[in-house]
Amino acid sequence: QVQLVESGGGLVQAGGSLRLSCAASGGTFSSYAMGWFRQGPGKEREFVAVIGWSGGNTHYAGSVKGRFTISRDKAKTTVYLQMNSLKPEDTAVYYCAADTTGDYYYPPRSDERYMDYWGKGTLVTVSS
Repeated sequence: QVQLVESGGGLVQAGGSLRLSCAASGGTFSSYAMGWFRQGPGKEREFVAVIGWSGGNTHYAGSVKGRFTISRDKAKTTVYLQMNSLKPEDTAVYYCAADTTGDYYYPPRSDERYMDYWGKGTLVTVSS
């Protein structure tokens, strides 16, 4: 059973940076795409970024492109989300997700309906 555990959330001032981590276990990962989604207060969950595990292809939501960077460490089976120039509207619970066949697509799929596994989330709060 695939398990995803997020960490790295917290409180940061606007303009600051945070790095989220998603430790993955229990899967083979070679065909996976790993994504980050977020749900802000009173909002629906939305796509943030995704990366293909083997090929490293990435795709970002327009609202974070140029500020956030997704990466993965194959040896540690960990996915990261480096978040820079944070804004109050980035405040949300951030979820890690796995699409077990996502690496076959270019760019990797960003629709949450294709995500097969989810973490429990980590809270990011950006103060103004």
